[in-house]
Amino acid sequence: MPEMTAERKQAADWFHALRDTITAAFEGLEDRGPGDRPAGRFQVTPTTRADDGGGGIMSVMRGGRVFEKVGVNWSEVHGKLNPRAQAAMAARGVPGMDRDARFWASGISLVAHMQNPQVPAVHMNTRMFWTPNAWWFGGGADLNPCIEYPEDTAHFHDRLRAACDAHDPGYYDRFKAWADEYFFIPHRGRARGVGGIFYDDLNTGDWAEDFAFTRDVGSAFLPAFLPLAEARMDAPWTEADRDTQLVHRGLYAEYNLVYDRGTKFGLETGHNADAVLMSLPPLAKWV
Repeated sequence: MPEMTAERKQAADWFHALRDTITAAFEGLEDRGPGDRPAGRFQVTPTTRADDGGGGIMSVMRGGRVFEKVGVNWSEVHGKLNPRAQAAMAARGVPGMDRDARFWASGISLVAHMQNPQVPAVHMNTRMFWTPNAWWFGGGADLNPCIEYPEDTAHFHDRLRAACDAHDPGYYDRFKAWADEYFFIPHRGRARGVGGIFYDDLNTGDWAEDFAFTRDVGSAFLPAFLPLAEARMDAPWTEADRDTQLVHRGLYAEYNLVYDRGTKFGLETGHNADAVLMSLPPLAKWV
């Protein structure tokens, strides 16, 4: 398996550029947001792994006009997986992982929790993973409204479908079904939101094509989400709506702490815990 040095740099640079594009767009949305409080701005913090195997950028905005809390993280990490993570990768069928625990990974991860309960929460990530004997891409996006509007759900899915259809007419149905299964909370017997797409272990043998698809998924995010936020950020809401939002955030927290693959990997590999757990909402409620 080649080192893929140029390909890895290309992927990491693009994920970084996507991070810059999204944070700028979100700060622009804050400038247009309702109310007289100061527009939110991202606090940017460099992050490192415990064993000095790379790091990243944690960007978190709190208490804005539109966003109550949003994190947009970029990372590029490398090293050797610990025995537990190595065994988990081997169990997933990663070739050679039982003999060589070296890895490299880069990606972007985003979670937004909104001030107005009428505006849906949202998640997106894309990433590349490399080992001496394998490489693959993964990612996706899903919408998490506490108050669902069918037209918002349709718009979000239509944008993701278009990104998928540009590469393979079977991708959307396949990856939507995967999202429905993956973003499901078994102990609650329900999904955490209205779905989207999810994929992992994507390696068709054509690195350039798989990377192009992953770029299109990332690029589809802002057109899928920003119009929904812009349309609803001024909408009136009640204390009952806020209560519904906080209870729904409890579901989101449960999922990310118990089931999310990225959370488990980040903590297992010694990445900055604050960066790994930035997806958690600022406030939540359980009944």
